[in-house]
Amino acid sequence: MSKKPESQIFQFEQEIAWESPSPGIERQIFGYDDRVMLVKVKFEKGAVGTMHQHPHTQVTYVESGAFEFTIGNETRIIRAGDGCYMPSNVMHGCTCLEAGVLIDTFSPHREDFLS
Repeated sequence: MSKKPESQIFQFEQEIAWESPSPGIERQIFGYDDRVMLVKVKFEKGAVGTMHQHPHTQVTYVESGAFEFTIGNETRIIRAGDGCYMPSNVMHGCTCLEAGVLIDTFSPHREDFLS
């Protein structure tokens, strides 16, 4: 039987490596197990989170900055203090209008982020 994926109990920002999945975007993977994952994503102004879909449910909180999000057929601008919900398998993406940070949660965890 394989071990279930699981992060350390505590995560410290300065100890977590930044990954660069695409130009102008960096992410840190915080706590996770096989059911949930928390990811911090830093965007430079103009960076694009390309339209995509995945089987995971996603909830995003805007820690700072401003983003134009498209989820399904709806496009809205969200700013610090706002959030959005992406149902499973719904196309979504964003463009960063003002440099900022998103806090993403996924259920279940993103295996592709751990490989």
